[in-house]
Amino acid sequence: MQLVRGIHNIRDRHHGCVLTIGNFDGVHLGHQRVISALVVKAAELNAIPAVMVFEPQPQELFNPQHAPARLSRLRDKYHLLEQLGVKRLICVNFNRRFASQSAEDFIENLLVAKLGIKHLIIGDDFRFGKNRQGDFAMLQRASMRFDFSVTDTASYKLADCRISSTAIRQALYRDDLTEAQRMLGRPYSIMGRVVHGDKRGRSIGFPTANVLLKRCVSPVKGVYAVKIFVAGEIHYGVANIGSRPTINGERQQLEVHIFDFKRDLYGQQIEVALLQKLRQEVRFNSVDELSQQIRKDSEQARTYVQALVNAELNG
Repeated sequence: MQLVRGIHNIRDRHHGCVLTIGNFDGVHLGHQRVISALVVKAAELNAIPAVMVFEPQPQELFNPQHAPARLSRLRDKYHLLEQLGVKRLICVNFNRRFASQSAEDFIENLLVAKLGIKHLIIGDDFRFGKNRQGDFAMLQRASMRFDFSVTDTASYKLADCRISSTAIRQALYRDDLTEAQRMLGRPYSIMGRVVHGDKRGRSIGFPTANVLLKRCVSPVKGVYAVKIFVAGEIHYGVANIGSRPTINGERQQLEVHIFDFKRDLYGQQIEVALLQKLRQEVRFNSVDELSQQIRKDSEQARTYVQALVNAELNG
């Protein structure tokens, strides 16, 4: 899948696509239905199925202190959308200059002149342009003027099934991984590149693969039994997601101890799927207390994983 980063990188060859626009945070089952419709429509019109997202997400620009925790980063969206058949991901730098353009300019300069859209799939609550003056009705009027068609994402929603990124966050906040998985269509997971840590886990007998969560506020915190995907292989382990209060940690990160794994993972991309919440992250009085608890967490995670694997084999 092609990634176009920034409006300035849109070229003549990108002209003529079927487009949808949104945050697509989590790329959940509702999003997947929209993307399926996008791919079908693109095939009908012999055009490229394209998705436009904004970085940062609008709420992160206008209200950063209260912006919701992200379910997925841009890299995660890229891989998930690619698997669904999207051929082009257009990432627009969402800044105050872009947000201040008129709704008419957004349509005429970006959607029509630069992208030459043939069809647009968009939510009927989509607002755009300065002071959010653009809406679905404006897009419908513009479609007749500029010769493209437009449909509402509500046409593709799952019947009798309320799914939203907000609902998934709420499920994760209350540690309902089963409900989150139902709406996502897969276990909730975190992807990232393994970086060098302080080697503290290795010193107490539990080496970890460390993934910084960067500016993404995690919707989950605590200790989990996990499934890890590494270079096409599946492994299991125990993970801590949080700031490591016992050792005065400040940055949010993911630490994964992979069972019976000896290889060096530095610099590699891994995906960590959450299977079961074991406990909340807590501050211990000493590293020795922390080490004892990690040993208990590891044993509990192994027991859970073994039961899970046995159930899959038997059924």
